[in-house]
Amino acid sequence: MRRILRQISSTCVLFVSLLCSNIAAANDNILVFAASSMTTALNEIVMQYEAKTGNKVTVSFGSSSALARQLAYGAPADIYISANEKWMDYVEEQGVVDVSSRTDWVRNALVLVADKYVTEHVELTSASLVSTLGSSRLAISDPNHVPAGIYGKESLENLNLWSSIKSKLALSNSVRATLALVERGEAPLGIVYYSDAVASSNVILAATFPENSHAPIVFPKAMTTQAKSGTEAFYRYLDSEESHRILVKNGFILPQQVNEESEGIY
Repeated sequence: MRRILRQISSTCVLFVSLLCSNIAAANDNILVFAASSMTTALNEIVMQYEAKTGNKVTVSFGSSSALARQLAYGAPADIYISANEKWMDYVEEQGVVDVSSRTDWVRNALVLVADKYVTEHVELTSASLVSTLGSSRLAISDPNHVPAGIYGKESLENLNLWSSIKSKLALSNSVRATLALVERGEAPLGIVYYSDAVASSNVILAATFPENSHAPIVFPKAMTTQAKSGTEAFYRYLDSEESHRILVKNGFILPQQVNEESEGIY
């Protein structure tokens, strides 16, 4: 019995040691909080950076609002990437990001996507939207706090479409969740970013919202005040030529391209 207890004790000690080692190793990783719309592009950037440097980066994706609140409550992230300036302003006011490191990283466009089985032509008019939706709903991120939803509601209001569509909405907690509703056929139409439309082969680009119908879609980034050693190297890599190529490929617009390439999207 004593021998069995010693073996169990030894096993427990080994397990706890391994667990602590894994936690310590994970804590050594650079932790990035990023808007869910960055998923495809940022995962590719991280993969390339890790292959090039051997350094590990962990990314937690979610709605900009939820991530900002987590940071304000003390979540130990090293970098925050928001899908709008409002939530970056919020974490700046909370004193959890390094203001001197804040930059406008990329821009995006707002689009209407359709289930790939939708056959009729969709226009940004009340008649067309209501006809296409039928008894279904328009997928949109929650306009009370999710940037894509905020932009979406603003655009629908400015295009005089909100009153005819506000009772036919399917709200989600992030833009990727909105995209998923259309991909799974649970909603025939959805409002997402152009980069989300590019990332999915299960939706079609139905229409692009006019640039002047909503505030500029800016994705700012910043290091946090508690960023660990080594964070700056990855932060600089986000602005490298390699990262820029990945971002453009995935439908994002670089700040220096706003006056050029945005004309080709809108």
